[in-house]
Amino acid sequence: MVRYNNIKVFTGNANPQLAHEITEHMGMSLSDSTVGKFSDGETSIRIGESVRGADCFVIQSTCTPVNDHMMEFLILIDALRRASARRITAVMPYYGYATQDRKSKARDPITAKLIANLIYQAGARRLLAVDLHAPQIQGFFDIPVDHLYANNLLSEYFVDRFDPKETVVVSPDVGGVLRAGLLAENLKAPLAIIDKRRPEPNMAEIMHIIGDVRGKKAIMVDDMIDTAGTITLGAQKLIEAGASEVYACCTHAVLSGPAIERLRDSVLREVLVTNTIPLAESKQLDKIKSISIAPLIADAIIHIHEDTSISKLFT
Repeated sequence: MVRYNNIKVFTGNANPQLAHEITEHMGMSLSDSTVGKFSDGETSIRIGESVRGADCFVIQSTCTPVNDHMMEFLILIDALRRASARRITAVMPYYGYATQDRKSKARDPITAKLIANLIYQAGARRLLAVDLHAPQIQGFFDIPVDHLYANNLLSEYFVDRFDPKETVVVSPDVGGVLRAGLLAENLKAPLAIIDKRRPEPNMAEIMHIIGDVRGKKAIMVDDMIDTAGTITLGAQKLIEAGASEVYACCTHAVLSGPAIERLRDSVLREVLVTNTIPLAESKQLDKIKSISIAPLIADAIIHIHEDTSISKLFT
């Protein structure tokens, strides 16, 4: 039975299992829609119930295949707008193209901003996202953005497993210090930083480690693991610097290219991820542990629907 008045939750094909978990946590079912393809490859959308005057939420991680899932997302939003939905909230557990958030060199696009424009033009009037690669992406939108963090979920997993005196939290680069600092604070553990240089995309060169890791269990934390070059090279450097064991955790398990082989052959003892991106069978390793982000997103959707504070979820 639906516990909330006139709320509809839809999903594309990117991560239907997560969408089902979210609505199950909310005590309701997913709304009726069919997302497929026409014979020529164009995206086909059918909304199977009235949404007139409804508070609609569209759940879609824009993960691989990114462009297909992005088009599903935009067309779903457009369909709901044209069907007279009262409000449409775009729910993006994983925001594809988020790493293209600035011009690194002349004539580079800022694709993360383009995606923001497309979502708004399609008809979304609110965004709910999880661990954006760069927090300033919120400023790309001219609509309210609710930014969720998986830090507490990751902390809960580690807090009973590690002695703070024997643990150090490690940021894989200077840009992730704030994220790592929050995890270190939750675990009451010290913080270390890896000074990283990236000579070209998807290639990292580790320079040196700032902080004491000798004899400690190191937990590396990042927002995503893509090709796993940074995380595996960093883990090796931590072992060489005297760390007894190395673990890794992230919100988004992109795991593209050689990531699985790198993780399998690495010194990492365990890699903790969330299910913002579905973990394909070919990407499942014994050392990869997945926890669900669904309760956090479900609670955020409820708060948005009831017009109550999202920040209460983190206090």
